[in-house]
Amino acid sequence: MSAVQHNVCLVDDDKIYQFTAKMILEATGLTSSIKTFFNGKEAIEYLTHPDNQHPETLPDVIFLDINMPIMNGWDFLNAFENIHASLPKKIVVYVVSSSVDESDIQKSKGYETVTDYVIKPINREKYRNLLSALV
Repeated sequence: MSAVQHNVCLVDDDKIYQFTAKMILEATGLTSSIKTFFNGKEAIEYLTHPDNQHPETLPDVIFLDINMPIMNGWDFLNAFENIHASLPKKIVVYVVSSSVDESDIQKSKGYETVTDYVIKPINREKYRNLLSALV
């Protein structure tokens, strides 16, 4: 039996992190597609675009950075809280940050759409565990 394949969305303004995370995620064998966005605004626009309102085009999981230009992770979460119920499938959100600030961790727990707060860097085993938990 083959592993379940997931649509993944990376929202992070760091090109090196995006590249590395994409390589590591592909190496888990648990992804069918990986979409990348450099800020929350791009991701929200993708999620709300009429062409993407199908379960197969939307991500199963979003790995969301906090500190980004234009629309940061908190602004994305505020917008996502307003639209998630209207999307045709449940999307799991992990806040991913290098910040170990307890106030950031606690703030992330205030969002019903956030599954967990994950501290960077993330290795293949951690991504594998997070993706395996989606099944």
